Amino acid sequence: MKVYNKLVRDNIPDIILKDNELPTTRILNDEEYISELNKKLTEEVNEYLNDNNIEEMVDILEVIRAILDYNEVSYEDIEEKRIKKAK
Repeated sequence: MKVYNKLVRDNIPDIILKDNELPTTRILNDEEYISELNKKLTEEVNEYLNDNNIEEMVDILEVIRAILDYNEVSYEDIEEKRIKKAK
């Protein structure tokens, strides 16, 4: 049995099931969830920094969107703030 103890995308348990393994998952409380999102963001940024693979940016954006959702901030709101800051 493999143990990961990390935040996973929704379809990962299905992939594990298709490999004839039994995934064990749990839903995190709010404090745990934002903590894991922050860990995931750090992990994805480090992966990008290690190999400069632009594909890692997709993963970074996905985590950022999840953090925005958690904070009830739309991507449009954050984009508007980015544009104002750039000016």
